Amino acid sequence: MNIFDWFRLLEFGVRDILEIGIVAFVIYRVLLLIHGTRAVQMLLGIVVLAFTFALAWVFKLSMITYLLELVFKAGALAALVVFQPELRAALARLGQSRATRFFKPLDTSEIADEIADAVERLSRSGIGCIVAIERDVALGEYVQSGTELQAKVSADLLATIFTPYSPMHDGAVVIRGDTIVGAGAILPLSQAAFADRALGTRHRAALGLSEETDALVIVVSEETSAISVATGGRLMRNLSAPQVRDIVAGRAPRATAEMPILQVRV
Repeated sequence: MNIFDWFRLLEFGVRDILEIGIVAFVIYRVLLLIHGTRAVQMLLGIVVLAFTFALAWVFKLSMITYLLELVFKAGALAALVVFQPELRAALARLGQSRATRFFKPLDTSEIADEIADAVERLSRSGIGCIVAIERDVALGEYVQSGTELQAKVSADLLATIFTPYSPMHDGAVVIRGDTIVGAGAILPLSQAAFADRALGTRHRAALGLSEETDALVIVVSEETSAISVATGGRLMRNLSAPQVRDIVAGRAPRATAEMPILQVRV
């Protein structure tokens, strides 16, 4: 009986398909969680050890096989120690997931009000800013490039962070749920060609992040005080504070002549 005969004997039912889907989803969420962290390099090291063990078993290298078996026996306990920060972050992320919002509802309207208030203040004062709001794709790698915080979103705090000459004013603020998790973050720059000279580095960084993730990125231009929002590789310009509030709350306004949308292609 060859391998194809074995496959013919397999019978897939609805339960099997459901289990495969659940396992695939869990693996996908774990990969999103560890993307851009030290855990990726650690997992690669584990894969190398497993591959080495397989080769040693095939070629009957008994000493190497015995030593690696000892390593794997203590591997579960070692993983708890080595991956402690990632496990703690995973449990915290689980508590902030959509599935748990039934127990802890997130008031998006209040957050939208605070962000819109801060953006309006900064625009009125001619102070530039860039605020990235995390959605499904984690922004942990960008948070690590700046200063990690754990502070509730408020207009006063956002305005203070972007005050000129403050320690964290240069860079992006990252918001996760109702919490500011990072400031001074460095974002990837878009390689798209801009015809409008009024679009500077902040706009290029906002577009760059929106091209690589599903984040919503709000920008206030230091030169023109204009408010823009980048999402999905598009830049909505010349917004008002109420329009920003609607977008953050999930009620995207229609484009008008005063609110052009720049569609970019790399």
